[in-house]
Amino acid sequence: MTKEEVAAALDEIGTLLELKGENPFRCNAYHQAARMIQQLEGDLHELVASGKLAEVRGIGEALQEKIATLVTTGRLSFLDELRASVPAGMVQMLRIPGLGPKKVKALYEQLHVRDIGELKAACERGEVARLKGFGDKTQAKILEGIEFLQRQGQRVRLDQALPLAEELMEQLRRGGHVQQIAVCGSVRRRRETVHDLDILVCSEAPQPVMDRFVRLPQVQQVLAQGPTRSSVVLVQHIQGEKITLQADLRIVTPSQYPYALLYFTGSKEHNIRLRQRALSRGWTLNEYMMGTESQPILAKTEEEIYAALGLAYIPPELREDTGEIEAAERGELPVLVEESDLRGVFHCHTTASDGRATLEEMALAAERLGLEYLGIADHSQSLTVAGGLSPQAVRDQWQQIDRLNARLHKVRLLKGTEVDILDDGSLDYPDELLAGFDYVVASVHTHFQMSREAMTARVCKALAHPAVTMLGHPTGRLLLKRDGYKIDLEAVLRTAAQYGKMIEINAQPQRLDLDWLHVKQARALGVPLVINPDAHALPELEYVRYGVMVARRGWLERRQVFNTRSLPEVLEELQRRKQAWLSASPARKKSAHRSH
Repeated sequence: MTKEEVAAALDEIGTLLELKGENPFRCNAYHQAARMIQQLEGDLHELVASGKLAEVRGIGEALQEKIATLVTTGRLSFLDELRASVPAGMVQMLRIPGLGPKKVKALYEQLHVRDIGELKAACERGEVARLKGFGDKTQAKILEGIEFLQRQGQRVRLDQALPLAEELMEQLRRGGHVQQIAVCGSVRRRRETVHDLDILVCSEAPQPVMDRFVRLPQVQQVLAQGPTRSSVVLVQHIQGEKITLQADLRIVTPSQYPYALLYFTGSKEHNIRLRQRALSRGWTLNEYMMGTESQPILAKTEEEIYAALGLAYIPPELREDTGEIEAAERGELPVLVEESDLRGVFHCHTTASDGRATLEEMALAAERLGLEYLGIADHSQSLTVAGGLSPQAVRDQWQQIDRLNARLHKVRLLKGTEVDILDDGSLDYPDELLAGFDYVVASVHTHFQMSREAMTARVCKALAHPAVTMLGHPTGRLLLKRDGYKIDLEAVLRTAAQYGKMIEINAQPQRLDLDWLHVKQARALGVPLVINPDAHALPELEYVRYGVMVARRGWLERRQVFNTRSLPEVLEELQRRKQAWLSASPARKKSAHRSH
């Protein structure tokens, strides 16, 4: 089993045990172990074989044995027995807002409800309201929750949730009585997909703010309304897509605001670690205060809360309990990369392949954004569905780039390609043509159904090719639409490190590929990362902001992102890499000279 599969199995055990009414501490141990396994840097099989798994915090002997069994055999009889004892539909019922394991268990035992459909029917018959601990109000809430799930489906992407949150906050600001406002939760932590919005307001006049919130034009339904907290269902069309999302507004006083901001930002696991530090000092830490009733600590900012706990300030993107507490304690947190650090990009398309803007239009747009260099990487010849360029079309484009560079003074166009990695791991252009590019992005676009072993070998073979500069969108995933192809990303990252190749963080919001967890692993291996917009139109050049968010969640500093380098530094490095290859083949060197 892979690391991801083992983590999923452990998480499933924790959930199934909750539904069976097991001890909460035992259930949480499995959930925590799942998180630790997923975030481990290094090969899980090697950790199991060497016995070093025992050194991982939160994984005791019993869990070590189960993990070892999963890793070595791919099965666990304990999990199989749990699955057989719990109807699969009960797990889905946990998605209903406000319906926890205890209530799901009660519904199953008393009404024999096995899934969401049966639960809806039982509510409509009035049976749920008659159960002890439920009542008419709970039954109505369950029906609302089921209806909401059916409307909203699963999650929405960050690029859809963040602009909606920003728009809501601006509308609330304009109405007055708002001293401070922030979006919290997974949006503030910049997770790639979002389940709901958490808006926090500091105000000494909460009622007019709350009244305005529930009457915003995006609000389709008011789920709950109170003096300091309300929940609504929002509907908004973003980029031609209808988005349905729950939003919660909480209003606090100025003295409560920094504590509420910290608490509602999360993550839950990060907050638990902070509360443990507070308890060790004899303090309480919650969404309203820190300290004791007689001696509260009057912090004005999150920075002051962290300082009181003996920690450096931890940026929201890092608050996932993946080592940030320990790094903050040691004063070793990274200085995270900023969007303003980027000097250029490499993966962009034009009308020569499947882009919607010409070469000159892309160049002028990059110039307006203040970029020093713009890499053009149209598709290669085999990807006919995307208008892949023939060798002659490539040479024609090179001449166009030369003519434009002679006229442009603020931005430099670089000659690149997004060359297809063919099913046998070879590249879609001959070496003689590859030698003429300034850089090469290698990507998989076809044959997604290959086995994990075959796909891994395919990509690793391409990375070993001396012409390849960077790997594009490493898993091929489309968020909320398509899983990535099966691939051993750890093996790919090790291969990239071995051959000194870069890995792309594809900032196209439907991709965000490499994900943040594997960005952390690449960072640990010393693999250079590059943030690319994969732009097919002028506005998409600005997608880099989402790539920066992934990079920050992956602990990247400026020096670890290749396109934070200046144009002279980039040209020097690309030439060094190219020269190392060409010097080994006089024929290629001669061909490259003719191309330029």
